[in-house]
Amino acid sequence: MRLMHRVIPVLVFGALLSFAPRLPAQNPDTLMPDESAAKAKQLLHQLIDALGGQAYLHVRESVCTGRLSQFGSRGNTKDPQFDYGYISFADFWKYPDRNRTEYELKGSHVVGFLLHGDLPHGGGKIVDVFAGDKGWTLDKGGVQEQPADVVADFQEQVKADFDNLLRYRLGEEGLTFRFGGNDIVDLKMVDWIEIADRDQRTFRIAVDQHTHLPLRLVVIKRNETTRERTEEVNIFANFQLVDGVDMPMQMTREVNGRRTFEVFFSECKFNSGLPDAMFTKASLEQRYAQSPKKDNKNDKHDKSATTEPKN
Repeated sequence: MRLMHRVIPVLVFGALLSFAPRLPAQNPDTLMPDESAAKAKQLLHQLIDALGGQAYLHVRESVCTGRLSQFGSRGNTKDPQFDYGYISFADFWKYPDRNRTEYELKGSHVVGFLLHGDLPHGGGKIVDVFAGDKGWTLDKGGVQEQPADVVADFQEQVKADFDNLLRYRLGEEGLTFRFGGNDIVDLKMVDWIEIADRDQRTFRIAVDQHTHLPLRLVVIKRNETTRERTEEVNIFANFQLVDGVDMPMQMTREVNGRRTFEVFFSECKFNSGLPDAMFTKASLEQRYAQSPKKDNKNDKHDKSATTEPKN
């Protein structure tokens, strides 16, 4: 009975909280467009300051290592058809549009892993390199061109990237800014910032009212051919100070309500002086040429079997 006496007041207290009046919320629909834009830009300044201010804006390179996992069609890594587990990776960026990612995984080919979710079985190291409108991949079979649709998806990823948006795109012509109102996200009060670009992408950023750090980035876009609407949600967590920049060391992505992958960063460094040569096809070809080659006994056997007998 003592337990019941302890539980009932808690339930009553929770019910009172649910009906308690909240702090006055600002209705975005009552603001004039200029007022709404000014409010959104004010929140953006606070957000950038919270991320590190000039230290954040002046990041031109990043090197991060960690683990990632892709989720299956049911949003579960335990789905037997999509049981990839967690994959170790090293990610190199020269912003805005040069990227090199090195994977250690069970799959034999990872072309478009983060973009398309293709991960056939096998094993070995995979290296994906993108430089603007070009891309290559290195696996145990050699160096190959990235498919055109994978390169196009990478370019879209660059345009929708949170850091590229704040560091490079806020001065673009054709952007519109709007205050999106208040809300509760992860049990925290947030302000929503809305930004729309000329390509009809809408960015919605949930900013913690207390820390001014981002909790969510929602990117809404529509396929030009099919007119289908896609909503991509990026969830940021575990912020840590790295070289003067407050960085989320955990990120989860959902597309149209389905979780697609999760990333845990173990270490990151900024502006370490990455050579441009890292982001070229030649660098992959050189690495492949230097990789140890193992003789295939079966191949030798096949060659000897097909050799014509001497007279």
